[in-house]
Amino acid sequence: MTTSGGLQWSSRFTFLMAAVGCAVGLGNIWRFPYSAGVNGGGAFVLVYLAAVVILAVPVLIAELMIGRRGAAGPPAAIAAVARESGHTESWRWMGIILGGLGAILALSFYAVVGGWTIAYAFKMLSGQMQDISATDAGRIFDEMNASPGVLVAWFTLFIGATIAISARGLQAGVEQAVKFMMPALFIMLLLMVIYAAVVGDFSAALQFLFTPDFEKLDTRVVLGAFGQAFFSISVGITNLMAYGAYIQKSTSIPQSAAIIAGADTLVSLLAGLAIFPIIFMYGLEPGAGPGLVFTTLPVAFGEFPGGTIFGGVFFVLLFFAALTSSIAMLEPPVAWLTDATRLSRRSASLLAGAVAYTLGLLAALSFNVLGDIHPLGAIRMFRDKTFFDLFDYLVTNILMPSGGILIAIFAGWIVKRQFSAAELFDGRAGAPYRLWLFLVRFVAPALLAYVLFDMTLG
Repeated sequence: MTTSGGLQWSSRFTFLMAAVGCAVGLGNIWRFPYSAGVNGGGAFVLVYLAAVVILAVPVLIAELMIGRRGAAGPPAAIAAVARESGHTESWRWMGIILGGLGAILALSFYAVVGGWTIAYAFKMLSGQMQDISATDAGRIFDEMNASPGVLVAWFTLFIGATIAISARGLQAGVEQAVKFMMPALFIMLLLMVIYAAVVGDFSAALQFLFTPDFEKLDTRVVLGAFGQAFFSISVGITNLMAYGAYIQKSTSIPQSAAIIAGADTLVSLLAGLAIFPIIFMYGLEPGAGPGLVFTTLPVAFGEFPGGTIFGGVFFVLLFFAALTSSIAMLEPPVAWLTDATRLSRRSASLLAGAVAYTLGLLAALSFNVLGDIHPLGAIRMFRDKTFFDLFDYLVTNILMPSGGILIAIFAGWIVKRQFSAAELFDGRAGAPYRLWLFLVRFVAPALLAYVLFDMTLG
């Protein structure tokens, strides 16, 4: 039995919308502006664009190729491709660890932040953030997180929506959701850029984002840009490998990967153009940290004409980006369960969702009643980490770069060249194929090993 069970994306457009939705998430709209802000703007963006091309895209192509070749969820697809290439099926453990443990852990803490986006959309549209001070904004955010009932309610709403969409299946659930949310996301983002250009300091934002200051380029900035590029496109924990199982044979994987990465990068840059004009106009600090979106921007929106409406639109946009990514995070464990058991799609979604919800409760409660608990505190690198911090660290700093290394090695060295060439370039092993093979065999593993070392031991 395979995950696809004969199912495929109903069209190339719906696949691209789903894959772009998987890639586009909080990493683009929340984390990218923050990362650019603290790493010097233009110099960071320049390295980020290079990182997308030489690191993220080759691994993205590898994930899609393995998924389509194996025509199943990540563990079964990896095992099938390994067996076909004359290697042990024990490689399936890569899919179990990354697509089972990794995706579930990612969804558990990601859904907490997803709950924040819903809460802030309501707060903005109801006028609660009108004319507030920076102190008030910080207090509102802290009070929401300090209340177990409030925070768990928003978290439950978000993860409940994720499970409900997944349980409806590929075409009735995932496709219908992304076909609505992704075009809506782009429309809202463009509206936000236009609004920021009208009310904000657009020229300062353009200069900040696109004027490189090479004096600020150091190892820290370069590693930050490479890590952000990899995190932003959501490769490394097999989300896109699971989506790859449904790709039609007539769909070009390299071309699709270029579109996905291009759309993802465009959203990141547009998010910067939507946020920084407002930040600069209000005289706020572009390197304000992760609180830029939830404690800094609401202050600015509250002061500008139409800020209540456009602030609400911004957080709805953030919610859509988070939800399309969370749906993709649930897909690998759901696919694994339907492959390995006789569970229906609905039952597998409920079971995987229940595990993510249970872990997510620990992450949500770590902001309040479990705030003093550090589950792996005996280990030095985890000493001060709550459940939320621990799940975030394990996924972002360890599993994603480690997964990227393993996927690159598997695609470049384990999969027979005749099979990867057949999936990617209709069997032609010309210059484009050789370039991809070089990047996935040598460049991606080396860069990701460097990123992994810096994130964990640096």
